[in-house]
Amino acid sequence: MTAIQEERTTGDLKALAERAGRELEDASALEILQWAAKTFGDRFCVTSSMEDAVVAHLASRALPGVEVVFLDTGYHFPETIGTRDAVEAVMDVNVITLTPRQTVAEQDAEYGPKLHDRDPDLCCALRKVKPLEEGLKGYLAWATGLRRDESPTRANTPVVGWDEKRQKVKISPIARWSQEDVQTYVTEHGVLTNPLLMDGYASVGCAPCTRRVLEGEDARAGRWAGLSKTECGLHG
Repeated sequence: MTAIQEERTTGDLKALAERAGRELEDASALEILQWAAKTFGDRFCVTSSMEDAVVAHLASRALPGVEVVFLDTGYHFPETIGTRDAVEAVMDVNVITLTPRQTVAEQDAEYGPKLHDRDPDLCCALRKVKPLEEGLKGYLAWATGLRRDESPTRANTPVVGWDEKRQKVKISPIARWSQEDVQTYVTEHGVLTNPLLMDGYASVGCAPCTRRVLEGEDARAGRWAGLSKTECGLHG
């Protein structure tokens, strides 16, 4: 199969995503990404929070030089920026860093300091959601590292689905994986991971809104702890 033609309509792409979600449900993560590479070519990218580089590594095997999109919110832990730099240096990928329209200082000047404490949804919209929407405009499909076992809100994540908000095909090649599967892949392939994962953090986001998890908590419990908020808005 050759790369998809640009004249495909939104309806065509949505139907393609829904069909692929059914047909690839039992496929391996690498097979799913190989399908994406063959179908979309350079109109396909991977997004990474640099919690780990598992999906980036997998995608580089399916499509050497694949573009890996990273959102630099201005609030990341130094370890996260270091992981991004290391991934760019050692993997066969092209890291593309997206930044918000405003710096943190400019946002503070307009909305007041620590917007993340007062209105985390707006902060995420300004520093994550809008930059990603702009950054994905040139692509037909994007891949994420979402897994069904991470939290109840992600339990029904399809391996290939339709991103209604952005009108693109959304691929989650490791949706069926467990944390043990991730660790096995990391060990077998020597994949880079964020050092914070060895320091009590199970999910790594912006520093002001991320804490270590407690025993028995799910992997996302350390994000926006104490709030009803469970997602930044990138995934629904």
